[in-house]
Amino acid sequence: MKAMQTTLDQLNAMPADAFVTVLAGIFEHSPWVAEIAAKQRPFASIDALHAAMSKAVETAGDEKQLALINAHPELAGKAAVRGELTAESTREQSGAGLDLCTQEEFDKLQSLNARYREKFGFPFILAVRGYDRHGIIANFEKRVNHDRAEELRTSLDQIYRIARFRLDDLIAA
Repeated sequence: MKAMQTTLDQLNAMPADAFVTVLAGIFEHSPWVAEIAAKQRPFASIDALHAAMSKAVETAGDEKQLALINAHPELAGKAAVRGELTAESTREQSGAGLDLCTQEEFDKLQSLNARYREKFGFPFILAVRGYDRHGIIANFEKRVNHDRAEELRTSLDQIYRIARFRLDDLIAA
């Protein structure tokens, strides 16, 4: 199921509140990113919109960046089990086959989620498009051994990848 599409021209012409509503899901539970970008319209391309939104996060400061990271759900975590993911996260996780995990894979992901959160204080974030569950688990096992600064940077970079995928899904070329 694909999100309803709009054009960049339509986005540029919308009132700011409508622009924010349409783009609210690009950065997980963080409409403030779209609010900042709304003030910079018009955008000549999806690349320019993505760059403006990413810059809003980059310049937001550590506290807002950490809140954005923490707004993301764990992969195959409790929110997924309870059906509480955003529509975007549900599509992304099921597209990577996380809804098809064996009990062993699910238990492994739960264990990795707990280890990662305990070590870093935030959830593991991976732009899962293009990965299957085996690749996700391998990436998770590698990254849980990184240091916190490296994982903060990697998490933000992954969030920017997720945002780009979501923009590409939302905006008709």
